Amino acid sequence: MTSFDTSPQLNVWRALLALGVVFVMLATTGWTALRTHRESTALQASLAEWDHGSIHGHHLPAPHSSPARLAGFFASLTPHERDRLTHRYPLAVGNMNGAPVSLRYRANRVAMDQARKVEKKRMHDSRLSAAGQQDAGRRMHRYEALMQPGRQILAFDPEGSGRIAEVFGNLGTAERISVVVPGVDTDLLTFQKTNRKYSATVGMAEALYAAERAQSPSTRTAVIAWADYTAPDGLGVDAATGLRAAEGAVRLNALLDALPGRAPVSMFCHSYGSVVCGVAAHDMPRRVADIAVAASPGMRVPKASHLGTSARVWAMRDATDWVQDVPYLEVGGLGHGADPVSPAFGARVLSARDAQGHAGYFQPGTDSLRNLADVGVGAYDEVTCAHDNDACLAGLPGMTTAGRA
Repeated sequence: MTSFDTSPQLNVWRALLALGVVFVMLATTGWTALRTHRESTALQASLAEWDHGSIHGHHLPAPHSSPARLAGFFASLTPHERDRLTHRYPLAVGNMNGAPVSLRYRANRVAMDQARKVEKKRMHDSRLSAAGQQDAGRRMHRYEALMQPGRQILAFDPEGSGRIAEVFGNLGTAERISVVVPGVDTDLLTFQKTNRKYSATVGMAEALYAAERAQSPSTRTAVIAWADYTAPDGLGVDAATGLRAAEGAVRLNALLDALPGRAPVSMFCHSYGSVVCGVAAHDMPRRVADIAVAASPGMRVPKASHLGTSARVWAMRDATDWVQDVPYLEVGGLGHGADPVSPAFGARVLSARDAQGHAGYFQPGTDSLRNLADVGVGAYDEVTCAHDNDACLAGLPGMTTAGRA
């Protein structure tokens, strides 16, 4: 599951909110730091090797240098030199903001092949339980699927539950870029699904990419399925706080700062992903033109104007989505604040008719997907507002004060 899926869990949320004071006490004892600690052993090892590496007797630039510094470094290399670095430090290059995206795709293919071989051995490791061997098999098959020709993996970290990002379209030539940010229970194994395809990150991004091209065939678009953060696992304390969102926001803005070109960027944030986008908003680059949230439990601010961004803020929620029953408040660090579709919040509220529940917003044929695609290609005059009025269009370029021109 990519997000909260069952309404009985709302009782858990209410209980967690009531335990806000307890959580704060636990946080002060260091429990929170322990829960959120995550070592990316393989990736950190690759970065450490890069940090001590050299080429032609010259030290390599620090892996966390500015994207411009790293882009300049890779541009100064010959194709053979870039290929050497890709094979020597695949995880480092594959996750390096500033490295050419085509090089990152190649590096991550190398890294995934290495991870695939590890899992293939683990499948037959007698020291593992039957469940452990089955898990190894699932991961191996996932890596094989991700390595299929034509797939463009922009980020990959196999450690723990895994982190990953994939690109649909050509980032280098795109005139509009969209980024899909998913919610809880998103990891390497749930990144893509056969059943309930459009509730998973890949399905969401594929559907959005197809809808954007259908809406504006002449506009070169690219969509990033971004699951490159450690999402909360189920509906627990992590999902009820902004801790994972704060960690994810840093990673999300690092990606946005390194995107090639100058194309406008639109954010599409689902469920807990909207919390990530809310926390990240004030540091997003100015090229982010739109932030659209669906099925949001809140963005950790009382009003859209408090997000600290110049981007247009859009929100939608289907009438059948149980997230509307989540307490829209924040107590002792628990809860995510005001309801983004409420009039007081100040977002532009879009129609989500036919989304059918919490996970149906990217389902082809829905008002919700069509509206998201319109925002993604900048066809603002085509969007449908909620409540059968034009309130969400007020003040947009080309619009009169009353709505559509």
